[in-house]
Amino acid sequence: MLIKILGTGCAKCNRLEQLTREAVAELGIEASFEHVRDMDQIMAYPIMTTPALVVDEAVKVSGRMPSKDELIAWLKG
Repeated sequence: MLIKILGTGCAKCNRLEQLTREAVAELGIEASFEHVRDMDQIMAYPIMTTPALVVDEAVKVSGRMPSKDELIAWLKG
C-alpha cells in the first residue's frame, strides 16, 4: 500500500501523516509513506486544498482532518 500525504509541510499536513501512521500501526498492515511537498506534483491530483490523503493513487480526503476511525476504515477498504 502506498500512502501519500499532499501538503507543503504545515502543521495539519504533519498531523495527518502522524495520524495515518498510527492507524497503519494499529491495523498491522504494510504501507510505505510519501510526503509530497512539491506544488506541481500536488496539483496533479484533483484536490483544491491541503492537507490531502492519497491511498494507492485514490484521493480519500482533502482540506480537512479526518478522524482516526475514518482513516482506519479507508485503510481496511
